[in-house]
Amino acid sequence: MPDDLDHRGVPQHFGWSLLDGVGTITLDRPERKNPLTLDSYAELRDFFRGLVHRADVKTIVITGAGGNFCSGGDVHDIIGPLVRLQEAGDVGGLLRFTRMTGDLVKAMRAAPQPIVAAVDGICAGAGAILAMASDLRFATSRTKTAFLFVRVGLAGADMGACAILPRIIGQGRASELLFTGRTMTAEEGERWGFYNRLVEPGAVLADAQALARSLAEGPTFAHAMTKACLHAEWDMGVDAAIEAEAQAQALCMGTRDFGRAYRAFVAKERPVFAGD
Repeated sequence: MPDDLDHRGVPQHFGWSLLDGVGTITLDRPERKNPLTLDSYAELRDFFRGLVHRADVKTIVITGAGGNFCSGGDVHDIIGPLVRLQEAGDVGGLLRFTRMTGDLVKAMRAAPQPIVAAVDGICAGAGAILAMASDLRFATSRTKTAFLFVRVGLAGADMGACAILPRIIGQGRASELLFTGRTMTAEEGERWGFYNRLVEPGAVLADAQALARSLAEGPTFAHAMTKACLHAEWDMGVDAAIEAEAQAQALCMGTRDFGRAYRAFVAKERPVFAGD
């Protein structure tokens, strides 16, 4: 059976289970296509920050309930209050909100665990950002992804989209999605490299969890190093990146998992990694 959270407590604003090192986050407001609220934004941010200290969590899957991933920010819980802040001229309050939402993406990128998004149905606004901020993404033929901030009079520059999305699908394609707010079809998403794989709707969560489980069985210290290098090297020159990877790989060579892999190879066995 899935384990409960440790002393930090069970999340109040999303579902959580942990089994065989694979943690599954479920956005669970299916009657509204799983929108985010102020509370769920903040709790997700704090939860991802805490994963730095969770040795029992090897990988993460994030998904949505009821056939959809996430419809973005809740109109009544978020958009309405933001409009009232705007009408009151409270620029500081607006900035506190945008920094808080951006901190969620920072926390996801800083978490050492690989994050796999299992995306079905609607994946819009902040939901598209959550998928974008994940490391790997599975979708279905009925997945509809839209960075629709422009449709409510906002810039496509939200939660790191102008930095991260072009690195995934290219500058021109990202510009089109962010300027127009149009829906990216599942087929486009796979062809452009946003989605790693398209699977059947009924299998997307299980397939994502299977991939996450295979990663959890691997050298998790090395996976964390790979993720850190992928993130840090975005703004490095090639020489600096090669040096950073030399240092990272030397640290990995100092782990017991490196020795385990060698001894398993010699014995013609499959290595059993422990993440140390």
